[in-house]
Amino acid sequence: MQEVQSLLANMQSRAENWKNAGDQRHVFLGCYSMMSQNMYDAIGMKQFVNAEWVSRLLLRFSEYYFDALAHYDKQPAIAPAVWRQVHDASLNPEISVTQNLLLGVNAHINYDLPLALYDCLVKTWRDLPEKERGLLKQDHEMVNQIIANTIDAVQDSIINPSSWSMAAIDELMGRVDEWLLSRLISSWRNEVWEVSLELLSSQAEEKRERIRKAQEKLVLTRARKFIAYL
Repeated sequence: MQEVQSLLANMQSRAENWKNAGDQRHVFLGCYSMMSQNMYDAIGMKQFVNAEWVSRLLLRFSEYYFDALAHYDKQPAIAPAVWRQVHDASLNPEISVTQNLLLGVNAHINYDLPLALYDCLVKTWRDLPEKERGLLKQDHEMVNQIIANTIDAVQDSIINPSSWSMAAIDELMGRVDEWLLSRLISSWRNEVWEVSLELLSSQAEEKRERIRKAQEKLVLTRARKFIAYL
């Protein structure tokens, strides 16, 4: 678990440094850090059936984010297109806090997560009994509840202090906006599980690449809508 603790410390430190520097990338990373911390706590409280698998997935998932970030910081053109879009948008002062959050969540869940799931399941999935597969899906779905329980804290500590409009919505509508965000993320995660199954059932690399490109196109298109209409 030392690796996870080191990851969490890195997330928190980088998000805080970005926030102090006025770098809007702190919005997504701050949210991601809080959700990852709550996942780590849930592992410690034995809320998952297969804690070892969840820990590996947590680490592999984060590697996609930090690898993309390293590529972007070194040479933006070599970063994955979905993350280049997110990081470029963070430089635009007209992009709101909510947009920055949704753009990051969209890229990480809809693009990175199916790839991370595939990486963590490909060696064992084919030989797993249906019961074991179901338990892994159960752990995947448990994360939806952890995310739902984290949304209020994200709203209070990250979004509202930077966004008067979201604070006003809270005053007028209560916690409806948190409920909607939680439902959106859960819906995406449920879809992504099915995408990961497609990847796992595809023996040909060419087919897996087509699936990856389809996800990339979906993420880029959705992000353009977030930028244009929110």
